[in-house]
Amino acid sequence: MTTVCFVGAGSAEFTRQLLRDLLSYEDLTDASELTLVMHDIDPRRLRLAEGLARIAVERHGRPATVRVEADRRRALAGADFVINAVNIGGHAATVIDFEIPARYGLRQTIADTLGTGGVFRGLRTFGFLDELANDMRSVCPEAWLLNYTNPMAMNIQYLSLNHPDIRVLGLCHSVYWTVHDLCELVDVPLEQVQFHSAGVNHQAWILRWEHEGRSLYPLLDERIASDPQLRRRVRVDMYRRLGYYPTETSEHSSEYVPWYLHDPAEIERLRIPVGDYLQISQSNVDDIERLIPQVEAGHYSEPEEEAAEYAPQVIHSLVTGARRIIQVNVANAGLIPNLPAGSAVEVPCLLDGTGVHPQTVEALPPQCAALNQHFTSVVDLTVRAASEARPEFVRQALMCDPNTAATMSVDSIWRMADEMVTAHSALLPESLRARLLD
Repeated sequence: MTTVCFVGAGSAEFTRQLLRDLLSYEDLTDASELTLVMHDIDPRRLRLAEGLARIAVERHGRPATVRVEADRRRALAGADFVINAVNIGGHAATVIDFEIPARYGLRQTIADTLGTGGVFRGLRTFGFLDELANDMRSVCPEAWLLNYTNPMAMNIQYLSLNHPDIRVLGLCHSVYWTVHDLCELVDVPLEQVQFHSAGVNHQAWILRWEHEGRSLYPLLDERIASDPQLRRRVRVDMYRRLGYYPTETSEHSSEYVPWYLHDPAEIERLRIPVGDYLQISQSNVDDIERLIPQVEAGHYSEPEEEAAEYAPQVIHSLVTGARRIIQVNVANAGLIPNLPAGSAVEVPCLLDGTGVHPQTVEALPPQCAALNQHFTSVVDLTVRAASEARPEFVRQALMCDPNTAATMSVDSIWRMADEMVTAHSALLPESLRARLLD
């Protein structure tokens, strides 16, 4: 029997896609009896998750059992795979992550990975990860934790440092969709290309991208040269200057470098949507409210896009033995030689019946590694702040953050951090609640 536990199952968009992809494998339930366990702390969202799962099982005609548990430890008991998609603090915390920095003149777009929003999202998630890891250690110690929750790099590094016995993979679809969209740009079928990517989550690099043994980068160069509007995108601008295409959207990518968001002219030139995730977050809340009555009536619209999420692929490979390579986020144990040991890195990973095998890659191009090292410095200080009870590391992480440092004075950074600590205090550990400038 294979038991998959969805933690934060009320994150309906992810849950719908993951259920669709998982139940699309005809041979999965042939190889093992499948149990889907739904868990969420919000009763309404838990009922929604239950409805989504039951409808999906019926729609796909798979012999799977659906179980619902409001208690996390009971939900985890006996799990083989735990999919984590929680958002600690929800939409209300996201609003704080944008509104307070905006008062200090700091512009953000997504604010879930690095910068002020990413740092505080990490700090309020780490305590939950401690609880989740402790529960897994007690009731499903051999399970794989498949993490989707951002900030991905911070969460994976925190777990690897503080709970090294927990088997964890960080999963993100950004590399897949980057290559998918690049192939559409140059009109080459995705299934005919070979690619190689490595770096850190949301700032990895397409190191090789080939069709029939030839690099597709020259075709991309021609496409960019012929389209002035395409050149008005952050990651196209980064690619033209760095020589390798970054694997996350322009909205995300603009936040991880010091070059764009502090400058109104660059925001205009590159059409950067400041505050974009505030609208996305509110839309997600609204979508759930629209979805609840649909599911209660016994139906909902299933995502139409092709299966692409990695968690179902991990489960399918480990249960059936199917061999495939995906991208994963794990601690750097010599996998990328010119990034810090122990930092969370994103690398190719072989999956098959023998297990999970992250692949060692060559040293990154020095310009790419330099940017990634800025990124990992912010991640490391944030993880250390919580792990070592060092509130000054929170401020120093923000001082090292590229976008924050390019925008604000050090005094403003510390004052903003104090205000953020006060606003999020209920979700932070006691050791990090101090205001250091009072």
